[in-house]
Amino acid sequence: MTDPLFGKLALVGIGHIGASIALAARRGGVVGEIAISTRSPATLARAEELGLGDVYFADAADAVRGADLVIVCVPVGASGDVAKAIGPHLKAGAIVSDVGSVKVSVVKAMAPHLPSAVHFIPGHPLAGTEHSGPDAGLVDLFQNRWCVLTPAETADPAAVEKLMAFWRALGANVEAMSAEHHDLVLAITSHLPHLIAYNIVGTASDLESGIRSEVLKFSASGFRDFTRIAASDPTMWRDVFLNNKEAVLEMLGRFNEDLATLTRAIRNGDGDTLFDLFTRTRAIRRSIVAIGQDTSAPDFGRRDHTKPDQAKT
Repeated sequence: MTDPLFGKLALVGIGHIGASIALAARRGGVVGEIAISTRSPATLARAEELGLGDVYFADAADAVRGADLVIVCVPVGASGDVAKAIGPHLKAGAIVSDVGSVKVSVVKAMAPHLPSAVHFIPGHPLAGTEHSGPDAGLVDLFQNRWCVLTPAETADPAAVEKLMAFWRALGANVEAMSAEHHDLVLAITSHLPHLIAYNIVGTASDLESGIRSEVLKFSASGFRDFTRIAASDPTMWRDVFLNNKEAVLEMLGRFNEDLATLTRAIRNGDGDTLFDLFTRTRAIRRSIVAIGQDTSAPDFGRRDHTKPDQAKT
């Protein structure tokens, strides 16, 4: 039996992602001990009931003492406060990371509060469902999904490689890039789709009551999928948009230009323009399936995450 990569892992925040990390790390045997911290007494008690960790703390400072790896799993808007709280209590040589969907603002918020003796390597696992809380943890959530790390140019290569090995042990593919590049890429692949979903579902909710009830009753697969995305944690996504403002606005500007082109094509009966676009986008969907980031199965290739036993297998 090989020694674990990290003797002690501390998870600050234990929602959907934090719980999934705990489950996958336990199954993979990549950590010796798991310490869990969250400010909510009810959430902390539930995490203990689920057996997600070994020790549990209301105070994040207590959880990170002696930890070899600390992963901050809170909404990005709270990351700076967490870093300030844990900074003085971190072990020299520890690796500190996070799971936020935005990286530039997280680096600016966290880095000033972390001692030079630790290795700060921001991260973002590109995985998740619309569910939240410790009960939403899935042991296989990161399987064949990407985790992006955004280390500074001065980061210790050995520490970066060790964190990469951790995520690979959880089943993820890992790639490193700059924080700026990450935020631009995620603005189009994740943030803008969520914004569009929130807007479309919001539009439906603003319809007259009779029409709104029929929209819900006769929801086709497209609208159903938008509602799934729009059911994501509101605190997390509020913070994402506020903290990746520039990149989201740039991509939203491009989207609005393309939407205007589609509007003209429909108004003018320009079927060729519509057909060409739909052909190109169909090819993109097939490419996503071909590289293993989804399947061609019905219902958008999604697994059934509603079975409670899945989080414990």
